[in-house]
Amino acid sequence: MSYLLLLLATLAWSFVGVLVKTASTMVDSAVISFARFFFGVVCLVLYLFIRDGKVQIRLGMKWIWIGAAGKAVNYVFENIALKIGYSYGNILVQPVQTVVLLLAASWLFKERIAPRGWVAAALCVLGVLVVGWNGTPLDELAQGSGLTTLLFTFAGIGAAIHVLSQRMLLKTMDNGNMNLSVFLVSTIIVAAPVPIYSHGFIGPVSVWAWVSLILLGVITGLSFFWFAEAIKKVPFMIVALVGNSMVFFAVLWAYLFFRDPITIYIIGGTLIFVAGFLLLNFPMRRKSADVQEKEQAQA
Repeated sequence: MSYLLLLLATLAWSFVGVLVKTASTMVDSAVISFARFFFGVVCLVLYLFIRDGKVQIRLGMKWIWIGAAGKAVNYVFENIALKIGYSYGNILVQPVQTVVLLLAASWLFKERIAPRGWVAAALCVLGVLVVGWNGTPLDELAQGSGLTTLLFTFAGIGAAIHVLSQRMLLKTMDNGNMNLSVFLVSTIIVAAPVPIYSHGFIGPVSVWAWVSLILLGVITGLSFFWFAEAIKKVPFMIVALVGNSMVFFAVLWAYLFFRDPITIYIIGGTLIFVAGFLLLNFPMRRKSADVQEKEQAQA
């Protein structure tokens, strides 16, 4: 069951680009951001009420608001970039998030980052640059892939802030009610400017667009549960492999559903930052007791 939940979470995240692109044929990115949180909150309320018979919403903690702001930034910039770019573009969010989290661990939490951690961060940055470049002449980058890469970079920073808030909040809250509180505040944050800046329905109303909006909310509300439950029992090496395969699925769906062009730069850049993920996540072989004793003696 744990392996199934891991696969479900991975597949769900890989479909986000396709779903956002489909929903954007009917509504603008502001409405999509609101829908992702709103339907996510509905799913969480139903799930928690079925599981616990009650829900607990806590709004008086600063990390709730910090995490909500970060997640709102993540979705807002991601949705804008997906609307104007390719549906696989959000594969850039994860490597940016990884780099920001490494920097936060080093500078904010004073954790020691092993050399391979910095090498992994460098590979992530290099991969993002290659994908963002995509062979485009430098004078055209600001008008094309350069702009979407910048937007996805902001989205990745927001996603990293949300992860940092989870780290702080899980000390005092369970995963379900924590996400409910954060996503509820995020809903309010992204809903506030909708009446002012949103154009609402910008295209023909379609069943597939509505289904996409609802599925995006389901993914927001439930994929975190699936992943959290899976990693309790699935070996971490498998989690790293299956979880990072999301980027390959995202590229595949983009080609199958929208025929988005997959260039050698996209493939190469993706392989580079996935190598960074794997380098960071795979455990190093333990040194033998004899080697450890020799190193201690030399020290």
